Amino acid sequence: MKKDNCEIDNLDLEISSCFMKNAALPYTEVAKQLIVSGGTIHVRMKKLYDAGIIKGSQLVLDYSKLGYDIGAFVGIYLEKGSMYKYVAKELAKIPEIVEINYTTGAYSMFVKLVSKNTHNLREVLNEKIQSIKGIERTETFIALEQSLSRQPELKPTKKKK
Repeated sequence: MKKDNCEIDNLDLEISSCFMKNAALPYTEVAKQLIVSGGTIHVRMKKLYDAGIIKGSQLVLDYSKLGYDIGAFVGIYLEKGSMYKYVAKELAKIPEIVEINYTTGAYSMFVKLVSKNTHNLREVLNEKIQSIKGIERTETFIALEQSLSRQPELKPTKKKK
């Protein structure tokens, strides 16, 4: 499989899959699992980072245990689609927003945010989001429970005989 002048093979997919399950694994542990050298893992990971296939690793937090009791999704209607880049840049300045998407359908944009309580949610919506130039209106959906959050499974391709 070729991705932007970078040849991706089954070993690259297997390495990526290991780190998708647990980004904190040491390279030596992944090397043991895949029966290759630690140096091979290091070289392959560098190749995947350099190609932009891997964009980093992250800690996954339980926001509710940190006092963020409300998760919400906000559909945003823009005055003009051409305002997207400006609005996205302004939204990114709001710390409670954890995800920004440019979408098709009813909304121009869809964002995910966390807030400490309903007062904080109202403040984020009314004083931060809706005050951004180019936002016509918003529609908010409060998440009651998140049942699943994952990345798609990477499956190595079968070798041709």
